Amino acid sequence: MALSNSQYDSIMRIYNQTQLRQKHELDRRREEIYQKIPAVKELNEEIASSAVKSARQLLAGDDRAARGLKQRIADLCEERQVLLTAYGYPADYLELRYDCPICRDTGYADGRKCSCFKKREIALLYDQSNIREILNRENFSTFSYEYFDDTKPDPRSKKTAREYMKQVVSLCRAYVEHFGESKDNLLFTGKTGLGKTFLSNCIAKELLDQGYSVVYLPAVKMYEIFSKERFDYDSTEEDRDRSMYLLDCDLLIIDDLGTELVNAFTTSQLFYCVNERLNRKKGTIISTNLPVNEMRDEFTDRVMSRIISQYTVIPFYGEDIRIRKKLLGRG
Repeated sequence: MALSNSQYDSIMRIYNQTQLRQKHELDRRREEIYQKIPAVKELNEEIASSAVKSARQLLAGDDRAARGLKQRIADLCEERQVLLTAYGYPADYLELRYDCPICRDTGYADGRKCSCFKKREIALLYDQSNIREILNRENFSTFSYEYFDDTKPDPRSKKTAREYMKQVVSLCRAYVEHFGESKDNLLFTGKTGLGKTFLSNCIAKELLDQGYSVVYLPAVKMYEIFSKERFDYDSTEEDRDRSMYLLDCDLLIIDDLGTELVNAFTTSQLFYCVNERLNRKKGTIISTNLPVNEMRDEFTDRVMSRIISQYTVIPFYGEDIRIRKKLLGRG
């Protein structure tokens, strides 16, 4: 997964701000000590002067003199520490501090992204996914089969709703497991309340936790983003970045496709999005209340040909889970 330039820049700005904050804190501590222990200021000035002399000696090739100055600097630093501790301060009170001592607040250690950078990366991706809060409630660990009937088989699947849902969950877990190898595409179909959005969120959380970029949004919102970027005279660079991010993120989840007003523009933008993401080898999950035959009626054969040929279609069967929760007294 690669961050966009704007995403990367936003993380690096945090590191720059952290470095600046720590420098200001050091300056404040230094002024405090200079007021209370003036001798420390003299020691610091001598340390700085000796460091400059040492550098000059090294450039002149006088290694012996440079070693002598290095020892002098060490002695001065030790004297400074003694003074600080004598006044009740930590020995490292005048040293620059870091939020992350591994990378020293640069984001990189040994030429590679630091663990703190990766944490910020995941946090940023969560924030931009649009579903940070809901993923705390809707994920594989909170998914329950108890709301799916286990008494009568559905004539379409020949399985009970519970048996069939276990099969669907297994497919979703496999999708996550193999996502790094091949970013495939899923089409969830079925009426409202059968778990399509919940399972989309389960997949989203697993991939976000692995550092993949995921964006969830209703189809209506997707069309709004594309429309603003294309037709609004006052569209900004941020609008263009947002539109491009829908095409570039590792996984795009388009929810409630077909509930929007379907017209020539929405149909063309759906094809544009689906086709571009296929060409870029990015994963997409589309969720719709429409069965495939009705999708053909709503959208063009050109759109449906791309979806049917490149997506794994997973129909959802059963009763509305929200109704069953109420019947079980859990609503």
